Amino acid sequence: MRIATFNINGIKARIEALPRWLDAEKPDVVCLQEIKSVDEAFPRTLFEDMGYVVETHGQKGFNGVAILSRFPLEDVVRGLPGDDSDEQARWIEATVMAPRPIRVCGLYLPNGNPAPGPKYEYKLAWMARMEARVADLLAGEEPFLCAGDYNVIPQREDAAKPDLWTEDALFLPQTRSAFRRLVNLGLTDAFRARNQAPGQYSFWDYQAGAWERNNGIRIDHLLLSPQAADRLTGAGIDKAVRAGDKPSDHVPVWITLDA
Repeated sequence: MRIATFNINGIKARIEALPRWLDAEKPDVVCLQEIKSVDEAFPRTLFEDMGYVVETHGQKGFNGVAILSRFPLEDVVRGLPGDDSDEQARWIEATVMAPRPIRVCGLYLPNGNPAPGPKYEYKLAWMARMEARVADLLAGEEPFLCAGDYNVIPQREDAAKPDLWTEDALFLPQTRSAFRRLVNLGLTDAFRARNQAPGQYSFWDYQAGAWERNNGIRIDHLLLSPQAADRLTGAGIDKAVRAGDKPSDHVPVWITLDA
């Protein structure tokens, strides 16, 4: 089973590029971020006609997450628990009813800039809420994964020019510590479990020739529970998508699991 995460940076802008990638790679499950669409406006029929079940948690003009699945989706939850006042659409989870079911959590973690400040405090508080949710899922001892745009550069080798990010919310020590706490609960960074080489990125800014210079960062991650990690057979980054027509500034990151 092939599962991917892809920050599309607007469904309207990627209305041709996303189906083109889906048709070429045929992932079984995709977690999308930054759909930038309310639920009613998301072009679900387009993807349903391609064989996908579609669940969205949208928001007008900003944020928004979705899950596309070739298998039925059950027990859909929209919104990260822990703060009923949080109206930002950044979390969706559902059980993928494959032959070996798996819980999939799709997320768009806050950017947090400028830091310090209220946006960074929100980022850290959101990560603490995610940590609590992951702990609850782990207690259930069922396979699950958390896939999405984490807006976290975990290590220096995850940036082409790490020294340029030292004051950025994506790379501040508190951010990386919060990410490590997540992993240390018992999760596996799927890509790093299969590929330890530097120079592997999932995001290149539109500005300053970042793509042409390969000045990228790795901020899109799939973290797997122990039961899911036992099924991991492969992981990769579809870098070539960034060179396509009207690309997102992110590219898909994917894993394969024993079916």
